[in-house]
This record gives sequence, C-alpha cells and structure tokens, in this order.
Amino acid sequence: MGHLAIQIDDDVLWALKIPAEETGARLRRELALRLYEKGLLTVGKARELAQMSRWAFHDLLGEEGICRRYDTEELGSDLRTLETLE
Repeated sequence: MGHLAIQIDDDVLWALKIPAEETGARLRRELALRLYEKGLLTVGKARELAQMSRWAFHDLLGEEGICRRYDTEELGSDLRTLETLE
C-alpha cells in the first residue's frame, strides 16, 4: 500500500477552525469531497479516503450540496446486482 504524508505548517494548522482532535479526519473528508466533486476520484475511492461508510459518505455529499454522479459503469453494476436478486 502506498503512503503519502502531507506536511502542514503549524501556523496553517492553528488557523484552521477545526478542533485539534478532529483535524486529521476532517482534512481527509474535505480532500475526498473535493476530489470527488472535481471528478478525480470515484465515489467509492473518495469514500475510502474519507474512511466513511457508503451511506455516511452519501449523506455528507448531500450536506455539502455535491451532486452524486451516476455513470453507465455504476448502472451496469446495479443491474447485475438486481439480476442476482431475481
């Protein structure tokens, strides 16, 4: 598994209006949201980055006013799932 560390200067961390104990998780969520919004990550990978359940991430997208993209690949996956339920 790859690992990426981002160094953030203390003055920037202090400027964040986020409680210190929430900083890591909040920055992961913010990054995941923006990368998904820009089309740089799929919803599944963005959810993994945010370390959230599928439903919690979908709720977060709604809270942030970010439209969920639904492409033909996802449609195909959903149709295959439905076929197994019949």
